[in-house]
Amino acid sequence: MTTHKILLLPGDGIGPEIIAEARKLLACFAEHAGLRFDLWEDHIGGCAYEAYGVPLTRDTLETARAADAILMGAVGGPQWADVPYDKRPEAGLLTLRKELDLFANLRPAIVFDALVDASTLKPEIVKGLDILIVRELTGGVYFGEPRGIETLPDGQRRGFNTQVYTTNEIRRVADVAFTLARKRNGRVCSMEKANVMESGKLWREEVTKRHAESYADIDLSHMYADNGAMQLCRNPGQFDVIVTDNLFGDILSDEAAMLTGSLGMLPSASLGAPGSPGLYEPIHGSAPDIAGKGIANPLATILSLAMLLRYSLDRGDLADRIEQAVQTVLSEGLRTPDIMAEGCTATDTAGMGAAILRALYS
Repeated sequence: MTTHKILLLPGDGIGPEIIAEARKLLACFAEHAGLRFDLWEDHIGGCAYEAYGVPLTRDTLETARAADAILMGAVGGPQWADVPYDKRPEAGLLTLRKELDLFANLRPAIVFDALVDASTLKPEIVKGLDILIVRELTGGVYFGEPRGIETLPDGQRRGFNTQVYTTNEIRRVADVAFTLARKRNGRVCSMEKANVMESGKLWREEVTKRHAESYADIDLSHMYADNGAMQLCRNPGQFDVIVTDNLFGDILSDEAAMLTGSLGMLPSASLGAPGSPGLYEPIHGSAPDIAGKGIANPLATILSLAMLLRYSLDRGDLADRIEQAVQTVLSEGLRTPDIMAEGCTATDTAGMGAAILRALYS
């Protein structure tokens, strides 16, 4: 029987609390589904900086390379706000993505029926919403050179970053979007700013070429990213798969997340070339204001585990079971504080995790 090597990186803030609930599910699958796991755990982010002086050590990176998949909590916190950029918690995550070449970030925005009223948009706008945003993750302005802050001759300071993409970077993330669209509703909307940015012009040209070469069966459309942001609020149901660059993907996926009512509900997957380990994490932050209180919503992490099972371990059957368990528990009215509503039953982090376990094997 195959033993799956899973690296757990709880990180900062609420990270250890939510990863603890995912660990319970892994133990459950080991007992009831016949899976075997070799679980490793290490630091990333601010806790790694405190322990090692860097947000990601070389040893942790090499452990990640040897894993079948990585499940992460969250990084960051106000106590590291004045740390140099290369030592900040977020730098550890960026380095992990870059070094493992995890170029495609999958961020689903799904509105569960039981949470329709939690969205700030009208129920008739978001009911049944199921969007997948495919964000390019290892290029663009977050990694482009040159970058920095300099002092000009007249004493002013100037900050600068470089937005840059190559043909291959664009084509490979487009391949992911088109391939996933074939398993969904067959529509891809590519978003950029081709009207004012050369990198956006190249993006549109290369996505169009790749579509013509291999994916003519997919309905491809293009949209400027600012219009895309407006359309996500106006008529989100028009979208199936959205593919976009690193910066716009960061912004648009957070906007799409709020259509669902809570950042605490949404998972993500960062994937690379076949054979490389995938990185799975909730899209919410470390929430330092509630860390240690045991009230964080673990569902985004649990749904991230479902994506891990689906994409890295080829156990879509178990992923489906987790997603159905989440639907069941929410339909029964159980809520953590971030999604609490009138008439529902309040619970905490561990209580929500226990409810998912009961729904899985009741």
